[in-house]
Amino acid sequence: MSDIHSTAIVSSEASIGKDVSIGPYVIVEGNVSIGDGCKIGSHSVIKEYTRLGKNNVVHEHVVLGGTPQDFKFSQCESFLETGEGNVFREGVTVHRSNTAGKKTVIGNNNFIMANAHVAHDCILGDSIIMANGVLLGGHVTIEDRAFLSGVVTVHQFCHIGTLAMLGASARINQDCLPYMIIDGAPGRVRGLNLIGLKRAGFNSKDISLLKQAMKILFGHGNLADKIVEMKKSSSQEVQHLVDFIQASDRGFTHKSR
Repeated sequence: MSDIHSTAIVSSEASIGKDVSIGPYVIVEGNVSIGDGCKIGSHSVIKEYTRLGKNNVVHEHVVLGGTPQDFKFSQCESFLETGEGNVFREGVTVHRSNTAGKKTVIGNNNFIMANAHVAHDCILGDSIIMANGVLLGGHVTIEDRAFLSGVVTVHQFCHIGTLAMLGASARINQDCLPYMIIDGAPGRVRGLNLIGLKRAGFNSKDISLLKQAMKILFGHGNLADKIVEMKKSSSQEVQHLVDFIQASDRGFTHKSR
């Protein structure tokens, strides 16, 4: 049985899973699916076309699935979809897609801290940490295990790589390379995310190969030749770094001079 507070307003057209807790003054609109074991804190709003997986924890005053903050948006059936085990702290807002049939996606086991904002059409992977006040523009992609410190702002269409570490108040207007620390306004590469890599189980050889790749990437010469050299590496992580660079549409953050 689910526990729904007497003051909550839950649409009869919403699908509520088993062992769901819905707190005081929560609003759950129609065409919503809430998975087993979710906990929805007081005064939160789960908007139409939102799909929550199992065991998500939604703290107080959160709005999930709001309409996009986009002047071009007109009402349509678009979605917010989350995986399992995410935590949305107080005041978080996440908007659904601005395009019919498309969706904003939050993966699994992400920790999104107070007053952070995820705009329409963002795609978040797994085990990402977003600290207080982080702002993501529309169509931002974040790979697994990235860490965004407090009050980071990310321009629309940027891509943030796996295990990237973004420093507090960084202003991001280009793609952020995986495995690296990015800080400043505008964001610049400061070095490898050594602490994050070690916590993720990278050994000394893995880190050494990434250091070699970083030395090539930010050394003298043209990018095409650097890519050829980096592709010789035996490291899967270096190959992912190469793929990330080659797929970048906005260009990527470089080292500060």
